[in-house]
Amino acid sequence: MKTLEIECALDPRKKLMVMLFWTNRKAVRTEGCEPFLLKKITTQDNTYTPEGTKLLKLSDEILNDLEQNIADGKPLNFEVDIGEEKIKETLEGNTITVSTMKDESEIEGEIVDKLSMELLKKYPAVCESFNPRITPLE
Repeated sequence: MKTLEIECALDPRKKLMVMLFWTNRKAVRTEGCEPFLLKKITTQDNTYTPEGTKLLKLSDEILNDLEQNIADGKPLNFEVDIGEEKIKETLEGNTITVSTMKDESEIEGEIVDKLSMELLKKYPAVCESFNPRITPLE
């Protein structure tokens, strides 16, 4: 498990998207082009999981809840699968914790290192094609 303390002026949605994007990007290095699957998101008040065989997507309702929790400094827990890799992340206040199952130290370190650089930027990099992959089609 790796932990990162950050101080950034990003709005909650951008902070969330940067965290998820770079988690995906770094895991792809070892898992290839496997799908990035949000398996579970837990807040203090809600738990989001996919319905049946559908993929969990970040609807406006879910995003608004996550953004409010980020703004309030409340913990968000994410469970993500990409290929054989299982990733757990927690975002609470200015702390991000990353834990992986298959390739523990290497991917964890790469995710935390990249986030430490990106979250300090005024305009952190997030690929335009990533957002439609995790949000519902309009």
